[in-house]
Amino acid sequence: MSECVDPVIGKILAGWRYDISGITAEMRGDYEAHFATCEHCRSRQHIHRAIDVGLIVLASVSAGVFLVAFGAIHHFAPRHSLILELAALAGFALSALIWLIVAVATPAPAAVVDVARVGARRVHDRLPAEIRQRLGEELRVKLTGS
Repeated sequence: MSECVDPVIGKILAGWRYDISGITAEMRGDYEAHFATCEHCRSRQHIHRAIDVGLIVLASVSAGVFLVAFGAIHHFAPRHSLILELAALAGFALSALIWLIVAVATPAPAAVVDVARVGARRVHDRLPAEIRQRLGEELRVKLTGS
């Protein structure tokens, strides 16, 4: 694996978990330039965002499984179904809490929105000119950034 081109900036970014979304635009420029030149830090940032998105997906799937379990218990009504239903609801609540913590504590939602915006921009650029002109000015500015 390659080494960081500027170890001082690399250590700062590592301390922030390679998240520069919360800093001012003036400070962000230097760090974005570092990401543009440093393959090491860029790959670490991708790893961290993949972990964050993976945690959100895992918590979502877990919550869904607990809801399915609750539905199955409620449908079949086995002995001690109240205890099992409460356990399933507690599992759902814990999964939802973990999802919320990950969504608030990490920049994963912002990263997903950025990826969606890039995809929408690509689709917008491929549209025929007459369809692009029919889009509202506000939507065009959001997609293209200008």
